[in-house]
Amino acid sequence: MFHDPGMSEAPDSQPGWRERWRVIIFEAETRTGRGFDVLLLVVIVLSVAAVMLESVESVRKEYGVVLGVAEWIFTAFFTVEYVVRLVVVTRPLRYARSFFGVVDLLSVLPKYLELLIPGSQSLLVIRILRLLRVFRVLKMVRHINGAELLLRALYLSRAKITVFFTSVVVLTVLAGTVMYLIEGAESGFTSIPAAVYWAIVTITTVGFGDITPQTPFGQLVASVCMLTGYAVIAVPTGIISAQIAKLDGDDTTDACPGCGAHGHLPDARFCRKCGEKL
Repeated sequence: MFHDPGMSEAPDSQPGWRERWRVIIFEAETRTGRGFDVLLLVVIVLSVAAVMLESVESVRKEYGVVLGVAEWIFTAFFTVEYVVRLVVVTRPLRYARSFFGVVDLLSVLPKYLELLIPGSQSLLVIRILRLLRVFRVLKMVRHINGAELLLRALYLSRAKITVFFTSVVVLTVLAGTVMYLIEGAESGFTSIPAAVYWAIVTITTVGFGDITPQTPFGQLVASVCMLTGYAVIAVPTGIISAQIAKLDGDDTTDACPGCGAHGHLPDARFCRKCGEKL
């Protein structure tokens, strides 16, 4: 059973309106909260679509002014929303340093930077990251705590991933060097770096085909690299998935009144991020 954030005690009249707006903006358990989240997702999609369309020359020539005005309207909306988020939480600096807090800030900065650096408005597509909030709207936070869970899993797996990445680098350098010695410049392996490029493309199963081995022995080595590539792909997936399984729990959709963090266990009494009482 979810905790009703609207029942939070307020020691005076000032926290009353802040708590009501916090519930609307951060929670998804009320009708107004879900409505706000759906509205936010629609605006995010429209704003990203406007940025993408603005990059098409034919569209920009005909509708450039309209798209420019729309981008400023979207930016103003997200700016006000960001400021309100900082106001309604009791620990605004904590929220500002959180994943979504940084994303919220980066979703408005490029448009203002455009005044100093022309063309920087294209970075507004970073707003697409805000769609991760759809997990909360669709009650999927209990299954995956959005980007925070993935980032935590990547951070905790950094040692294993570093070892794996280093091993792949060593493997590609060795494979490239061998192919350089076998094939030579006649087959397009003009240098060891070029051969290492071929090894990276082959082991990652991308297979551009701009450089291909011509000798039987070279094709044998290439076949081994290709088969190795399938095994290599599975390793980081297993590492990260195992870490996610350890971190994933029966999280609620309740947001911390202090920093806005989600993903607390049902019996949690204090925020896992800032220690605020839930």
